[in-house]
Amino acid sequence: MKSKFVKSTIILMIGGLITKILGMVIKIITNRLIGTEGLGVYMLITPTFMLLIAIAQLGFPIAISKLVAEDKSNNKNLVFSTFPITIILNTIIMIILLFSSNFIAKNLLHDERAINALKCIGFVLPFISISSILRGYFFGKQRMIPHIISNITEDIIRLITLMIGIPIFLKNGIESAVSFIVLSNIISEISSILVLFLFLPKNFKITKNDITPNKSNVLNILSISIPTTGSRLIGNIGYFFEPIILTFFLIRNGYANTYIVNEYGIINGYVMPILLLPSFFTLAISQALIPIVSKSYSDNNLNFTKSKIKQSILFSCIIGIPATIMFILVPSLPLKIVYGTTKGINYIRAMSIVCLLYYFQAPLSSSLQAMGKAKDSMNGTIIGVVCRLVILAIDCNLKIGLWGLVISTSINIIVVTIYDYIKVRKYLKKT
Repeated sequence: MKSKFVKSTIILMIGGLITKILGMVIKIITNRLIGTEGLGVYMLITPTFMLLIAIAQLGFPIAISKLVAEDKSNNKNLVFSTFPITIILNTIIMIILLFSSNFIAKNLLHDERAINALKCIGFVLPFISISSILRGYFFGKQRMIPHIISNITEDIIRLITLMIGIPIFLKNGIESAVSFIVLSNIISEISSILVLFLFLPKNFKITKNDITPNKSNVLNILSISIPTTGSRLIGNIGYFFEPIILTFFLIRNGYANTYIVNEYGIINGYVMPILLLPSFFTLAISQALIPIVSKSYSDNNLNFTKSKIKQSILFSCIIGIPATIMFILVPSLPLKIVYGTTKGINYIRAMSIVCLLYYFQAPLSSSLQAMGKAKDSMNGTIIGVVCRLVILAIDCNLKIGLWGLVISTSINIIVVTIYDYIKVRKYLKKT
């Protein structure tokens, strides 16, 4: 099991590096094609996008990964019986979104250019949900290669699609270009799904019984997925309300909408992607950690579980500390290399130390979920979100511009990471 963890982690790190590079290339090209204003509009809808993805997935990928890792019988039904549930749920979300997009854009985001892009999200969600369910199955089997190849394929297809499509749609304005960026996910996700299906065993035939929801399997999945979804959902709800609170209070306090959109685009489009670059390593670690910890903890092998979690924290330190030092000393370097700009230097320097804690957050949260303690992870997220939104509202009224967002985000990271650490230590104590 030890060699499997190390092997899975290395594979995911290598694959994560490739996909991260591709992802950065996508962001660089996209940002340069649509400009700061277009980026700002896209960043305004991103929290809504992330929230709806969390709802649409319903925590199925993590639940399937955990149950498959624990050698639950009838894996085929476990995986494919979620498809009808997913399709029904996504159809409902799509219909609601089509009717509510105008209200969200005009009254919450205060930017009508977001209307069509919001509507487009509904058409993308089913494809994202299905591909994530299939990835959950492969993670449970500790087969990381399908995940890596599907991600690489997805990114390459998306890059080509955006390079061709954005200049064409930009002729019709920023609104049209942003909508196309959202819709491009359909093509890339379809390519990912096809790749994942190719990696299924040759004798892996899907029958009517496989896609028919089994009561026992559904209940097992929901017992894990609902608390997991709760945690993600709460986190994304906080993210959803972030631009709403920002625009409401800052506009009321005399800030121009153009300033808000541009600065918000700089923080979430330039600064945060740079600061979170090292997190693809920690994310790889956390993904490899779930099936390993799930099995060892269910077998009551606490020493082994503890050693794997400690190992994941050590890996995070090795990656995170040098990155943090660089962000403090030369914040302009990654900005110039990646985006060809120096916008956001002060933001990077201010948040760099706090983001070191963030690199530990993914392994800790994954450990709680793998140990069947998703409720604790959810509670930590709730505490973090409440702190974040309250502090954000207060800071916006202090007339410090977008620095209120920096402060509230930093406090959220600190609170959630410390909470998760305390809970993990609690459950690893010998009884």
